[in-house]
Formats: sequence, structure tokens, C-alpha cells
Amino acid sequence: MNHFEYRDNILHCEDVPVPAIAEAVGTPFYLYSAATLTRHFQAVDQAFAEVPHITCFAVKSCSNIAILNLFGNLGGGADIVSGGELFRALTAGVDPKKIVYSGVGKTPEELRYALQSGILMFNVESAQELAALQAVAVELNVKAPVALRINPDVDPKTHAYISTGLAKNKFGLPIDQAAEVYVQAKGMSHIEIAGVSCHIGSQLTTVAPFVESINKVIAFIKRLEQAGISIRYLDMGGGLGIRYDQEEPPLPAEYAAALKEALAAVPGCTLIIEPGRVIVGNSGILITKVLYTKAGTKQFIIVDAGMNDLARPSLYGAYHGIKPVVDQGQGQVVADLVGPICETGDFLARERSLPVGETGDLMAVMSAGAYGFSMSSNYNSRPRVAEVLVRGGKFQVIRQRETMASLIQGESIPAWE
Repeated sequence: MNHFEYRDNILHCEDVPVPAIAEAVGTPFYLYSAATLTRHFQAVDQAFAEVPHITCFAVKSCSNIAILNLFGNLGGGADIVSGGELFRALTAGVDPKKIVYSGVGKTPEELRYALQSGILMFNVESAQELAALQAVAVELNVKAPVALRINPDVDPKTHAYISTGLAKNKFGLPIDQAAEVYVQAKGMSHIEIAGVSCHIGSQLTTVAPFVESINKVIAFIKRLEQAGISIRYLDMGGGLGIRYDQEEPPLPAEYAAALKEALAAVPGCTLIIEPGRVIVGNSGILITKVLYTKAGTKQFIIVDAGMNDLARPSLYGAYHGIKPVVDQGQGQVVADLVGPICETGDFLARERSLPVGETGDLMAVMSAGAYGFSMSSNYNSRPRVAEVLVRGGKFQVIRQRETMASLIQGESIPAWE
């Protein structure tokens, strides 16, 4: 469920008509519903109410500090993958003791920043990273709390680019090698073993891969216990999918039931989950305006948003629903919805039955809250778009549209002598 609905044929976000926002802020822009964000966060978090857990929102999916602040106020933490995401989470007021740091390429500077910030745990992804963290912790004379991210070699049955739990993926340590690295960690003076981590991919539409991976992780934890290594946190990552088109992903309650059943085998562990897309995906849309239409061998609807604003269709061949902001019964046309970028790969929809659009009409690109703005860029020297948050009958710009001047901020023309 989301709070984007038609009232008198005009698309509303909660109680605000979308055309009113477009008139005030211009197009394109990302639009988020606070009520939907709240509802989705609570649906996931409360599904695990019976077990000790921390819900750490995956910052990479949607990193605006206003949204991070909303989740922090609901008791959530953050799953981060860079020093920049740590800065965002802390700026948004997220409790550092609810922040976990994942990612295969943490730099010494990022490790130092996270240690100084007092985060809950590092999800370490290689023996060399563990050694680097030990060195930084020695320098700061602190203990670094770690979980090793294990790769269970489980097929998540998702797009190859967002699969992370197969042996051929770059993430984590092979499960048959991880025990040895845990033994190394136990012998390090400034490393504190806190947990085990595992994340197998994104946009999963069945619980079976989650069950297979958690069973492998729990069996691994039992092996560690026999070796005298105790585990306090079991981080199962995120990955629960959403409906973009015809998918039928499990509800959070079904997902939670599957994990909770397995968790009974490790009653001393606090569960960490890292939902992202499932919370924000259908909580945000991209509003764009029709610039031109043209017809030849095929029909094109040219809008002012492009692949730099929403990369998923070009990058993954991803589907996003397209709706008219004002439904005038204009009918449908088979066409490509394309942007201004100088690339044939610049499209938001291809060979689809789309609302007939005329110059000036507003279109809504649905299910764009996850990996929309956070993956956007300045390609073709296009300023990044505004972000807007609605709560009830009010809206607020939570990120100003970039200006031409911002495009060259930090650049300079050398004054050679």
C-alpha cells in the first residue's frame, strides 16, 4: 500500500495534488510520502517484534537525511557502505550504536572515521580488511567490533548485478574459509568479535533463498561456538523485493516468520536486518514533464527526466509503471518514454503501452523511491533534481534542485605561468 492515489482524476501524494508541487518546484523531481515511509518501516520492524533485533535501513537505497531522520525517529538504525553514508546517517541523528558498516573496499580513513564515531559493528569482507582494521584500531587504541561477512553460495534468483551471495560474487568470505579468519580475528589485540553477517542480494521475491542462507549461517555459528567463539549479532542483510509490475514478493510478516523459525536455534543472538527497497521503493515517485512527441518507425514521448535521473531502466532493464498525473482519459499508445540524454540507452520505458502525452503534460514514474535519486548523476552536465517530502497536506523541499553553478563547483581553469 502507498499514499499515491487519484482524486477527481488528479494524482495526489497523501493530501497534496501533485500538479501543485510541480508548479512550485518545477520538474523533474522526486516525491516521497512520509506516511508510506512510516507504514513500510513499521511493517518490517514490527514483524520482528517477538525477537531481539535492530532494523538498520540500507542507506544506499535512498540517502536523503530527512528520510534517514524519519527512520531514526522510528527507532531505526543504518546499514552504510561508505564514509559519506556514515556522515549522512550521523547528520540525520541516527544512533551510532545502531549503525553497521558493510562494503568490500573500506579505506583506512573510512575505518578511522567509523571507529571514532563509535558504530555498532563492521561487517568485514576479507582477511586483508580485517588486518587494516586492526592497524587503525591499534593506532586509536580502541577495540573494533566486527562481524565477518560470509558468502553462503546461495542463488537469490534475482538480477545478476544485484546478486551478492554466490561464490562468484565479490562480496564476503567463502563460508568454507571464514572459520579460519575468525580464529585469526580472535587472536588480534584490538579486534572484538561481535557477530556474523550475510547478505545474498536484492529484489528477492521468494523466502526460499533467505531460509537456505540463514540455515547455513546458523550451522556456521554452531561451528564457531564449538571453537570457543561466541556470536552476539546475526546480521542477515536485506533484499526483500517489492512489486514493480507483476511480481508477488512475500509480505514482511511472511519473511519474518521464515527467519524467526530458524532463529530459535540461536537464542542468544540479536538479529540485524537491513531493509532498503522494501521500505522506500514504493514510497517515492519521479515526476517528469513531456517536452515533445514524435512518430516514425516507432513512437517516442520525450520527457525532461533521463537516465541520469533514474538509471534503473537503462542499467537493469528495470520496469517502472508510468501514470499520467492528470488522468483525462487520454488513452494509451505503444511508445518509448525517453529523456534528453545523448544516449540510445536513455529511456524510462521501452515498447510499452503508455499514457498519450502532449507537450506540458506531467507523467509519474512509479516505484522510484529506491535507487532513484541515490544513483543519479550529472551526466551530460545536467543538474540533479529536487527531492520533495509530503506529510499530510504539506510538502517541503528536502533537497534543492542543483544549479548550473553547482555543476562546476570545485573545478578550476589552471593559470599556467
